[in-house]
Amino acid sequence: MTAAAQRLETSALEPERAILRHRQWAGEPWLGAIKAGQTLRIVDLEGNQAVDVLFYSQHDVAEHYSATDTMARQGGIYLTTGSILVSNLGQPMLSIVADTCGRHDTLGGACSAESNTVRYALQKKFMHSCRDNFLCALAHADIGLGKRDLAPNINFFMNVPVTANGDLKFADGVSAPGKYVELRALMDVWMLASNCPQLNNPCNAYNPTAVEILVWDQS
Repeated sequence: MTAAAQRLETSALEPERAILRHRQWAGEPWLGAIKAGQTLRIVDLEGNQAVDVLFYSQHDVAEHYSATDTMARQGGIYLTTGSILVSNLGQPMLSIVADTCGRHDTLGGACSAESNTVRYALQKKFMHSCRDNFLCALAHADIGLGKRDLAPNINFFMNVPVTANGDLKFADGVSAPGKYVELRALMDVWMLASNCPQLNNPCNAYNPTAVEILVWDQS
């Protein structure tokens, strides 16, 4: 499976016309509803800040973003302009309509107590993680989702190259301050996000930072 070429595309949407403009602080979860036809933008405000995201159908939460179906449909392991995010039922959920970063990871997964231990050190096990963020957001929401509903997620703005022998490498980011990715919803979805709290990965200079989430109604 090949890596998709970067397809950089800017957007004409004006932030002042957004119906939602939310600053998501570093290390915090977010759960929001995106309606079919609306456009979602995630902005990397200070550069190289990973945002872990999962999408679920609002009408049947058993239907969710599928990394394997998405990669198979597009024939590549990275997301960029033109990529279609596909559900586990084979349905298109969202499409990336603009992207000024050019590469978003589908393989690295969410940091967790277990991965903190394996990648870094035993004493890092109980540091805050994206998996904990997901569970915290779901625990405070009444939408029928729980621990068993977590699936492999997208890491927007994260760079995870695959080496020649098939290993994953958590490399320096390719994003920069103000870079963004924009998606158009093709169905009503829940967006479950964690603005990654990871302090052990050099890709963000060991300094998690805020991102911005914007939503526009269908024009």
